[in-house]
Amino acid sequence: MTTNSASARYVGLGKDGKGSITTKSGILKEQPYGFGTRFEGKPGTNPEELIAAAHASCFTMATSFALAGAGHADGTLDVSAVVTLDKDGEGFAVTKSALKLVAKVPGITEEDFNRIADEAKAGCPISKLLNCEITLERILED
Repeated sequence: MTTNSASARYVGLGKDGKGSITTKSGILKEQPYGFGTRFEGKPGTNPEELIAAAHASCFTMATSFALAGAGHADGTLDVSAVVTLDKDGEGFAVTKSALKLVAKVPGITEEDFNRIADEAKAGCPISKLLNCEITLERILED
């Protein structure tokens, strides 16, 4: 079993509050977040951006290991994730994570690439965690 952690602090309330996020690894240390970073494009991060980063990185690693397990020894994977936050009654909900995979894998067929990418999406721990629509666009480059 592996565990990781992060913490958040919010000083002040509502739109006037200012938050910060710190991760166990220290890669994020008192990174600012709040209403302005979430809804107004101000500098800092927000929960949906962090979910997108987690989803993209987890899926990339899952795909890499799936390709290696299928006998491929070389390649480059570029994955982006776009997480959608929609109004949900009085609150909000993450409703979608759209993954885009651009890959260069020598010697793979498009059929094998698509199968492996779909299996990786199904096995990705963050994909399993998200209770939303997950789409996957696959692009295989020569």
